[in-house]
Amino acid sequence: MKILRSAEFWATLAIIIVTIVIMIADNLQWIHFGFFVGPFRVNHWFVWTGTLYIAFIVPIIAVSKQRYSSKFLALTRLHIFGNLLAFLLISLHFAGQISRPVAFYPDLGTGLALYIIMILLVGTGFTHRFQIIPQIKSQTRKFVHVGLSFSFYIIIGIHILHGLGFL
Repeated sequence: MKILRSAEFWATLAIIIVTIVIMIADNLQWIHFGFFVGPFRVNHWFVWTGTLYIAFIVPIIAVSKQRYSSKFLALTRLHIFGNLLAFLLISLHFAGQISRPVAFYPDLGTGLALYIIMILLVGTGFTHRFQIIPQIKSQTRKFVHVGLSFSFYIIIGIHILHGLGFL
């Protein structure tokens, strides 16, 4: 298996595993990201950083891949690792939300939908990049991944409006 010799595959898998381990540690309250930095909790800074990165950098990378085909591989790696680190930050926020005491448990609604979309984006991106399921055509994998990306943008808009009290 060619992908098992790929440093990119192992680095990607390591980031995903680290994300899961840190989420578990946060949920078990071995570590805590609920402290304040300025007016907001650090896990809110994490989620805003990760979301803004994905919301603005991903379209820039997509356009750049079209315009600068000589930099396609470097831009693809930036897309993969940047988004995985953004996913890690968003996951820390989500772990903080679901580990809150019952008396302060949040309404997960749009946040849960958004996190599910993020998990699906990571999963489809991973399977597309490393061709984990070769029986599924590349065009189909890309179509599903891009379709989920559009869902991300719609749900993040609704999530923000909900958080601001407009919905």
